[in-house]
Amino acid sequence: MRKRTQAREFALQILYQLDITGDKPESVLENFWSHQAEDNIDNDLKEFASALVKGVAENINSIDQKICQYATNWQLERMAVVDRNVMRIGCFELLHRADIPPKVSINEAVELAKRFSGIDSGKFVNAILDKIKLEKNK
Repeated sequence: MRKRTQAREFALQILYQLDITGDKPESVLENFWSHQAEDNIDNDLKEFASALVKGVAENINSIDQKICQYATNWQLERMAVVDRNVMRIGCFELLHRADIPPKVSINEAVELAKRFSGIDSGKFVNAILDKIKLEKNK
């Protein structure tokens, strides 16, 4: 598995925990990495995952607003927690990480949704993130 793909999986796990517990990102990150210490995770992988988590946390209101704008007939609170957080990662990458091609951000998010959520989650995530990408490119 590629490092950034694995980092996105870690970021999803951390964001899931943040979403459920409401704890502060710093404490969740510290706790998460301390429990992974014996796995000798590459520092670049940790840094990328942590940057995604911090970026989503710092921009959560605008990210959630953007997702809600395109998730017609869906309330953010009623979305599956995994889907919501996969879209948050993808949306953050699309809007705030110019170093990551939009196609990569969307593909990675779709694959995360397919792997960790329901059968139609990949299509749902793809549809929302594609609309966000199209608006950004206008």
